[in-house]
Amino acid sequence: MWNKGQLAGLMKQAQAMQDNLKKVQEELSVTEVTGESGAGLVKITMSCKHDVRRVAIDRSLLVEDQDMLEDLVAAAFNAAVRKVEDVTAEKMGQLSAGIPGMPAGVQFPF
Repeated sequence: MWNKGQLAGLMKQAQAMQDNLKKVQEELSVTEVTGESGAGLVKITMSCKHDVRRVAIDRSLLVEDQDMLEDLVAAAFNAAVRKVEDVTAEKMGQLSAGIPGMPAGVQFPF
């Protein structure tokens, strides 16, 4: 059974974890990543909350085939999404690393 001191300590840890999670979420909302395709001819910049901030298309593509341009935009978007997932996993992994007793490989938040 838990005594009052242990319960108070657990509650304090839970509050600290909640505060840290909030800080990480705020940080992710302003962190930007850029996905590229076509050797950098198409670039999409988005926040780690999946808000697209900028789309840059090299002028040389504007006279090219529309299908190719659409494919390059889709590829750049997908590259940006993968980067968002990587950055988010890294930040959340750092947060969960400080939790005692957390088994290796457990994703946070659950």
